[in-house]
Amino acid sequence: MVSVDHFGYELRRQLREAAAAGASELAMTSHDLCRSVRAGTAWLNACCEAMEQELKENDIVVQDRNGLGMCVLYRLPRAI
Repeated sequence: MVSVDHFGYELRRQLREAAAAGASELAMTSHDLCRSVRAGTAWLNACCEAMEQELKENDIVVQDRNGLGMCVLYRLPRAI
């Protein structure tokens, strides 16, 4: 069973990878994050929760959480 922790781990992995590649931001949709952990979007609520938990002060919520998911522009590098 997939949990919020699985999505949080994957999101942080992708953020670290993007920062290591020199990116200044990472746009992430809940659908993309969902698919990177498990095929399909059956776990969309847990995915959105993980994305919300990772929000920092300078991040931009492009699309608020709703029944269709959410989109966030995460700023890099991340504050510890």
